[in-house]
Amino acid sequence: MAKNKLVAPVVKWVGGKRQLLGEITPLLPKRITSYCEPFLGGGAVLFSIQPTRAIVNDLNSDLITVYKVIRDDIEKLLEELKRHENTPEYFYTIRDMDRDKERYQSMSEIERASRLIYLNKTCFNGLFRVNSSGEFNSPFGHYRNPNIVNEPVLRAVSKYFNASHITFCNEDFSQTLKRVRKGGFVYLDPPYDPVSDTASFTGYNKGGFGKDEQIRLKECCDELTKNGIRFMLSNSATGFIKELYKDYDITIVKAKRAINADASKRGSIEEVLVRNYGKE
Repeated sequence: MAKNKLVAPVVKWVGGKRQLLGEITPLLPKRITSYCEPFLGGGAVLFSIQPTRAIVNDLNSDLITVYKVIRDDIEKLLEELKRHENTPEYFYTIRDMDRDKERYQSMSEIERASRLIYLNKTCFNGLFRVNSSGEFNSPFGHYRNPNIVNEPVLRAVSKYFNASHITFCNEDFSQTLKRVRKGGFVYLDPPYDPVSDTASFTGYNKGGFGKDEQIRLKECCDELTKNGIRFMLSNSATGFIKELYKDYDITIVKAKRAINADASKRGSIEEVLVRNYGKE
């Protein structure tokens, strides 16, 4: 299937890989018959590769709902998105809907998907962030003309989903990895190991991803290798991560830090691309 250039991320997600595609793409296997991404987020790598068979997962259930609605109900979603207003009062009304859990659960999947896309396009810095209770807490972004209804991209993504065999999961990453068969390829983009005590950002899902989780993920990578499954993993280039994956192929790449509230601290940082296969 020919790639469609309009197929691109529909939400801006912390740690999104659009800016690193130039470094990631040359290191991908030349042929990918089945693809898996257990930490999907904005899906930049998925949408760049556009595999016809894929298993994708994210622990954020509302994000997975967005993708399913784009696949199954694109017309109704577009209709719902066109109703939104770009004002602070309206924004905070929509944002605070998840404070009433009973009311939020009664919303349709189309309404929840529309809400997430709207908030993502209009909140400060496009930063999806929830508090410890799982409530969206980014402030209003005050953008003059945010692209709330990116119809060409949404339609292109919907068309891609419907022309492919993609399984959407909302589970622990280890469960998703058990679904992958020998010969498959896995791209792993977990919450990063913090480069400092104040640099950690795991607010796109309540709960955290500490060193114990990083070690558990590495053990899963060992299992993938044992089962003849190739993987590539992105993470920060901390001493902990480099030591953890020292037996694998590690490539250092430069990435821009884009989520610091202080613009002067949005500099270039080092990340790693870890692989269990060589250049092809």
